[in-house]
Amino acid sequence: MLPWSADLAGRIEEHVISSESLRGNPLGDPHERPVLVYLPPGYDGEPDRRYPSVYVIQGYTGHVAMWRNRSAFRQPFPERADAVFVNGAPPAVVVYVDAWTSYGGSQFVDSPGTGRYHSYLCDEVVPWVDGRFRTLPEAAHRAIMGKSSGGFGAMITPMLRPDLFGALATHAGDALYEYCYIPEFPVAVRHLRKYDGDIWRWWAEFRQREAFTAEEDMSLVTLLGVAACFSADGDGTVHLPFDPVTAELRPDIWRRWLDWDPVRMAPAHAEALRGLRGIWIDAGTRDEFYLDLGATAFRSGLSAAGVPDDLIHFELFEAGHMGIDYRYPMSLAWLCGRIAK
Repeated sequence: MLPWSADLAGRIEEHVISSESLRGNPLGDPHERPVLVYLPPGYDGEPDRRYPSVYVIQGYTGHVAMWRNRSAFRQPFPERADAVFVNGAPPAVVVYVDAWTSYGGSQFVDSPGTGRYHSYLCDEVVPWVDGRFRTLPEAAHRAIMGKSSGGFGAMITPMLRPDLFGALATHAGDALYEYCYIPEFPVAVRHLRKYDGDIWRWWAEFRQREAFTAEEDMSLVTLLGVAACFSADGDGTVHLPFDPVTAELRPDIWRRWLDWDPVRMAPAHAEALRGLRGIWIDAGTRDEFYLDLGATAFRSGLSAAGVPDDLIHFELFEAGHMGIDYRYPMSLAWLCGRIAK
């Protein structure tokens, strides 16, 4: 395994999208966003051929440049994706989308606390790609995939926009919130004791020092970021779903989080789910956020919604939440087989 970058059989183009959806967003984050577009082997040599597309979205605290990070003994995903096509998977255009925010992520939803990231993805990135590259522009030939928060985004986006996306892959995607989120709430409350229960005091300190040098940083940045996505008022005021001193749930705020739980969303979007061409679900059996349970519950919800078994790939495997990036090429190849024709 070479420790430096390898040549690709296809190629990657780097672009910047100027987004009207993100212009003037509540956090003052850039409205100009990078996008990486991978063109498969043969794209340049067959000028009349059109290709399906797969959109890849990142987990929490991720941004588009991180897809090229190289860890020990593993190739970054763009190189492994390239190998998927070299090894015979139906070729596709692969789009790496950036949805980073100052809090670390957007959950790929429209929120007055962060910005209109769902609109950005669906109404700006997709038509921008279709307008510049030889894609097959129908939903049946377009898929979305991601892990963790990206897996959540991959689950909800085809439910909300079946006119755009016809298949999905979710790796340990956020789901079954009573198990993936509630266990983190008392941990956060203990951390907030240092700040008299005021998460904004922690945030002000966090922004003035080196990030992730305090034990509480990852827990609180995730909490604040998700709250900004799921439970912000129209004026941008962010509410935590629990009392920051006693840890008691605030039912009205918690309900706003539950409304975004893919397990709970599935019944209302049964028709959209039945219309998909493929749904890949997997998670590690030791996932620290119990997302193996979320995956299982989502799989069960698909059956209850009437999604045929032959449209679903469901798999639990021995792993925790981290280090499962080797699964991405598997789902990519499977998705490409589903949306190729």
